[in-house]
Amino acid sequence: MDFSISEDHRAIREGVRAVVRSFDDDYWLERDDDGEFPREFHRAMAEAGWLGITMPTEYGGSGLGVTEACIMMHEVASHGGGMAAASCVHINLFGPHPIVVFGTDAQRQRWVPPLIEGKDQCCFGFTEPDAGLNTTAIKTFAEKVPGGYIVRGQKVWTSTAQVANKIMLLTRTTKLEDCKRPTDGITIFYTDLDRSKIEVRKIPKMGRKAVDSNAIFIDGLFIPDEDRIGEEGKGFSYILHSLNPERLLVGAEAIAIGQDALRRGTKYARERVVFGRPIGQNQGIQHPLAERWMELEASWAMVMKGAWLYDNHQPCGAEANTAKFLGARAGFEACLQSVLTHGGFGYAKEYHVERLLREVTVTRIAPITEQLILSFIAEKVLDLPKSY
Repeated sequence: MDFSISEDHRAIREGVRAVVRSFDDDYWLERDDDGEFPREFHRAMAEAGWLGITMPTEYGGSGLGVTEACIMMHEVASHGGGMAAASCVHINLFGPHPIVVFGTDAQRQRWVPPLIEGKDQCCFGFTEPDAGLNTTAIKTFAEKVPGGYIVRGQKVWTSTAQVANKIMLLTRTTKLEDCKRPTDGITIFYTDLDRSKIEVRKIPKMGRKAVDSNAIFIDGLFIPDEDRIGEEGKGFSYILHSLNPERLLVGAEAIAIGQDALRRGTKYARERVVFGRPIGQNQGIQHPLAERWMELEASWAMVMKGAWLYDNHQPCGAEANTAKFLGARAGFEACLQSVLTHGGFGYAKEYHVERLLREVTVTRIAPITEQLILSFIAEKVLDLPKSY
């Protein structure tokens, strides 16, 4: 394998870094305090052209792969913004993938350029409170009427619904009990977020305060036929195309946050003098930090392997899930160790590592839990009986 860094990849890092570094720790601390969506950051990324890195060139994108997207998002999350920085641009990369792959040319012309330009912001209504990760159990229903559909139902953990003007919505168009297979009868729509028919309630949460999470309640939303993506009832298979890229991106972001925290921890360990010597001279401080570095580097290698497989049209489910699992664990442990290295000051907001720990924690939970990843590897890789 070639582990050298290409000039193109170096250029991506430098270009993204030039934007991200203009938003310092104080900016992200303020967003953590006030919970305001980082509009200035989102606008700067759009103006620099980064929101379209994976979108087709004919619609204004760069047409690059998941490898380049992982490099981009790793850089985005490396400079103090954590998941707040990553999440406000992350959903632009592979979230709209069903539009690109299964939408009509007219739909792509209508929807993709405004996303790339940052004029439209999209939220995703997939998860439901009574279904969780069992997507086939969703109950939000789109009833066919002349010219479109009437939708009623409920979603939860819908990110950016406070600021979005578009929603990608996963619904049933055939009730589960009337389907031959649980995966049948599910349909995807991309439509206007009509707040007269969609109530949005913010969920107060542990971290990533600047990128809102919400429960949404849909009552009588009309969606025209032209806002349906692909065939009616085929939506479950459509969303599968974006799962592996999403796992790889989350892994890359978690690793970046962990490396950011590790840099802060090692800097503090070099500078903090106790009993006449830097605390970083003590092996009790050195060794945990060294282990965290190794875990982060190993996880990044798995991200790059999974991305290479995806971009070369090879199976990568095991690698993508492993990258997400290991990356999130390594990022979390690095943030925690940085807090502990700072001692009491690690608990203080002015050193930012407590914020990074809160930011990275979500990567261990979403978009898929560690337990389901372990079950997937046990079944699909180790050929053990399915456990759920």
